[in-house]
Amino acid sequence: MGSEEDILARQDLDPVLNVKMHLVNNAIDEIGWTRYHWKLFFLNGFGYAVDSLLLLLQSIVASQAYMEFGSHGYSRALTIAVYVGMLTGALFWGLSADVIGRRFAFNVSLFVCSAATIVAGAMPSWPSLGLFVALLGFGGGGNLILDTTVFLEYLPGNKQWVLTAMACWWGFGQAIVGFIAWGFMAPAKWNCSSTETCTRENNMGWRYTMFTAGTLVFAMSVARITVIRLKETPKYLLGAGDDAQLVETLQAIAGRYNRPCSLTLEKLEGCGVVRGTHSKSRFSFSETLIHFRGLLATRQMVVSTILIWLSWALIGLAYPLFYVFLDTYLETRGASFNVSTYDTWRNYALVNISGIPSPILAGWLCKQPLLGRRYTMVIGALATAAFFFAYTAVRTEPQNVGFSCAIAFCLNVYYGTLYAYTPEVLPSAHRATGNGVAVACNRVMGILSAVIATVSNTSTPVPIYVCAALFVAMAGVSAMFPFEPHGRRSS
Repeated sequence: MGSEEDILARQDLDPVLNVKMHLVNNAIDEIGWTRYHWKLFFLNGFGYAVDSLLLLLQSIVASQAYMEFGSHGYSRALTIAVYVGMLTGALFWGLSADVIGRRFAFNVSLFVCSAATIVAGAMPSWPSLGLFVALLGFGGGGNLILDTTVFLEYLPGNKQWVLTAMACWWGFGQAIVGFIAWGFMAPAKWNCSSTETCTRENNMGWRYTMFTAGTLVFAMSVARITVIRLKETPKYLLGAGDDAQLVETLQAIAGRYNRPCSLTLEKLEGCGVVRGTHSKSRFSFSETLIHFRGLLATRQMVVSTILIWLSWALIGLAYPLFYVFLDTYLETRGASFNVSTYDTWRNYALVNISGIPSPILAGWLCKQPLLGRRYTMVIGALATAAFFFAYTAVRTEPQNVGFSCAIAFCLNVYYGTLYAYTPEVLPSAHRATGNGVAVACNRVMGILSAVIATVSNTSTPVPIYVCAALFVAMAGVSAMFPFEPHGRRSS
């Protein structure tokens, strides 16, 4: 036990923190995988599912809602609203999770999502709908950050690859919203066909979609606080200097599942006092500076952090070209292939289902010594780029569906691994902040992509070529990451 090296152990950080982190990692390894981790896998996975569900939800309902409200205003307003909400949510929940702890944000963020989603379905105007779409994005903005952070900080070192596999929930979220849309957006009785004849009464499909999705998110949020009573994570407690609570938390898990845990308060206190992870006042500008400086503490960490943020920005631009604007693209291709509305939404669901198994494959690839996390991302990015280039040759409906499914599969190999890699290589005391900035970079580029889509023609092959080139760039960035988590434990 405890023979594995911690990822940031050689970065000349606080020596007391390094020694204590090693002891805590040893204790987590000693306890091993338990039913508690299975619960976290499912409940944290809900957050992944909600993020992808919400991101696609607004793009699904936008056209019909815009038609009902007279097609007045900015047609891409909902896309920008959800990205602005997720941008502010990522920064808010990310920083607050490092300042006051993971537990509060983990329990509250999904409730905010569910309430805003349900209320959004009842909105009487385009501006008011945009407001609540921004609010549901704000609640969802913290999910990806907290889900990976909380799960990772309880994981044994030899099970960190499961963090990559957990991204399969992202595909479930996509598939669920695809099936909801198939059920409510396809029937003509719930969806009007022109602005002139569109009223609330004959255009309830998008509202039913919002109500159903919001209710599902509410059920997930209730499950989070009833199935598992989450305690603060051990590694947050370590950075906060609460050694007693840390030991109590790990001993309680060990006792509940009849596992050994040799970590004691005396061992931790004998190492000294951790300094520099918080300021005197938790709610101050200096506290924020400490968390940003902690991400750039050494030269290697500077390179690592910047490359991670760059990767999130690149995929933030590439991802919407395929998913957020997929409804527009499917409509143009559907007209060419003479596909019915029913078949269009069926195809939408099939494409989203294809993203479910790929993170599981990515998790297996991450365990291979010659690949690790970095080259798994390289494989996923290059495979996605290849299918994007090939997609421009599509001429038939079966080809359209087949290549779309292949792209969804390969894309999630890269995306799922990036989700896991990001918190793995960040220091625990500043992990949520770094993760939050990464996701915020993604959202900024998503906003930019919405503007680009407004002034460009998304029905031509040009965005496909651009997207393919971006994935080639992502593969190059992945190969340059300075840290490889395979065989090493998060710090």
